[in-house]
Amino acid sequence: MENIEKVKVTIDGQEIIVPKGTTVLEAAKMIGIKIPTLCYLKNYNVISSCRVCVVEVEGIKVPVPSCSMRINNDGMKIRTNTEAVLNMRKMNLNKILKDHNKNCLSCKRNTNCALQCLASEMKAQDDIFSENSKRTYFDDSNPYIVRDDSKCILCNRCNGVCTQMQTVNAICKKMPFNNQMGTPADKPLKDTFCVGCGQCTLVCPVAALTEKSNVDEVLDAIKNPDLITVVAPAPSVRVAIAEEFGGKVGEFVQGQLVTSLKMLGFDHVFDIDMGADLTIMEEAAEFVDRLTNGGLLPMFTSCCPGWTEYLTAFYPDFIPNLSSTKSPQQIFGAALKTYWAKKNNIDPKKIFFVTVMPCIAKKGEILRGKNAVEGVKDVDASITVREYAKLLKSKGIDLPKLKESEFDKVMGDSSGAAVIFGATGGVMEAALRTVADTFEGKSMDKIDYNAVRGTQGIKEATINVAGKTVNVCVASGLKNAQTVLESIKTGAKKYDFVEIMACPGGCVNGGGMPIHDPNEISFEERAKLRAKSLYTDDERKTIRKSHLNPDIIALYKDYYEKPNSHLAHENLHTVFKKREIK
Repeated sequence: MENIEKVKVTIDGQEIIVPKGTTVLEAAKMIGIKIPTLCYLKNYNVISSCRVCVVEVEGIKVPVPSCSMRINNDGMKIRTNTEAVLNMRKMNLNKILKDHNKNCLSCKRNTNCALQCLASEMKAQDDIFSENSKRTYFDDSNPYIVRDDSKCILCNRCNGVCTQMQTVNAICKKMPFNNQMGTPADKPLKDTFCVGCGQCTLVCPVAALTEKSNVDEVLDAIKNPDLITVVAPAPSVRVAIAEEFGGKVGEFVQGQLVTSLKMLGFDHVFDIDMGADLTIMEEAAEFVDRLTNGGLLPMFTSCCPGWTEYLTAFYPDFIPNLSSTKSPQQIFGAALKTYWAKKNNIDPKKIFFVTVMPCIAKKGEILRGKNAVEGVKDVDASITVREYAKLLKSKGIDLPKLKESEFDKVMGDSSGAAVIFGATGGVMEAALRTVADTFEGKSMDKIDYNAVRGTQGIKEATINVAGKTVNVCVASGLKNAQTVLESIKTGAKKYDFVEIMACPGGCVNGGGMPIHDPNEISFEERAKLRAKSLYTDDERKTIRKSHLNPDIIALYKDYYEKPNSHLAHENLHTVFKKREIK
């Protein structure tokens, strides 16, 4: 084991021993001292631009930023709350506020804005609030994200995650030597390689980057007597929505979620998990066919639109490797507007289907040309967890206090395999449960594939079924996706089946999820807690394999005949094309 050198430091009179190289910010946190930050983002952004985290270090004439100041010597003496420190923090905060759009009451981040909180805590100057930002650039050109430069505080966090975590580079510094944020060549976001992952919206401390709202069109549809409104939430929503109402991270509130959806006035409230079961049926059959009949391998999962946008833009040569199966959102909408509509003698054009998603990229997915059947879009609108929480609050609905209720069963029930779709490795595990039974010709006792679970960025496993060896890989976060794709491209790795999700940890860390201070609870911690709730729900289910779901069996018997049938391909599969950027 590596021998790590330790050093002793004194912070506000308290002695602490820390590993050499620890930042003052981290050391203070260890002994319960909270130093304010705005621009700092552990692992991705340590540029010390905001200077609200300054501290005094004995022997250094001026206060220094604690986020970048490292403890390398024994005996350092640090003070975090002297008058000089507090005055400098306040002065630096006032500079930021002076050039910030202060329409706080109508802002999406009102009451959940790091700048607003600091202004209150530090008692910012009143006269600062009479001025407004001179930056007025506003961009709502793409279907995912709105960029409001008047609210940007130049913290660089968005650039940190876009370039380092996701390797997309849709948001960057305008010039290498200044801190102005922009896009490559100052293009609108729609003309960049933005994939809609939304990780920038999770780390932006203000509202310079937010999801593009679809709430108004949803409310208009509910009010329209000529439309039949149907709503379905994704698995991750039920383990995150409580956080918007003060609940614990990962708290499971499915019953209350269903009740709240019914209270809003939707005609039908279904569980999109059945769509996940349907996706597994098609995707698993597609993989078995490729593996058995010499098809192109590895096969990549295709249910994450952020990932498929990334691949079609950066690695178009791999498009044939993508499964053609639609995502659970799209496949459910397709089945709803074909099978369910015909079964109930409903004109599919009168169905307005809404999804509640942890994902911002889903807003763009619904606009793809092949995500429609006979000219009718599979999905009409998608809203994020954050949008849904604001909608409930605007209606005075306090979700945690609601009684529990059940999903409507008109489209059937779902299996445990479907609910774990929200976690990285969940799609792979769900597919393997069906693939193993298919090859063995019987229902296997093995249910849990622990090798593909966990929040690690890249996971590999070798699965042996019916004498066949299947090499699988699971990756989350687009930097890890890049690593996997490059290893396949060079021949360094050979896989049969690969699952990739754009967001670190999977959908449980989607760009539309509740916003927390990323320095207080990390991406990995959030993913672990939310995923744990999904796996617990899976274990509670009587049926834990998609192909054993009697409602899925009936669906094929009554309508689609079998997975990958001609009709199934017409309705439940899509086409991916190279993404061209202007």
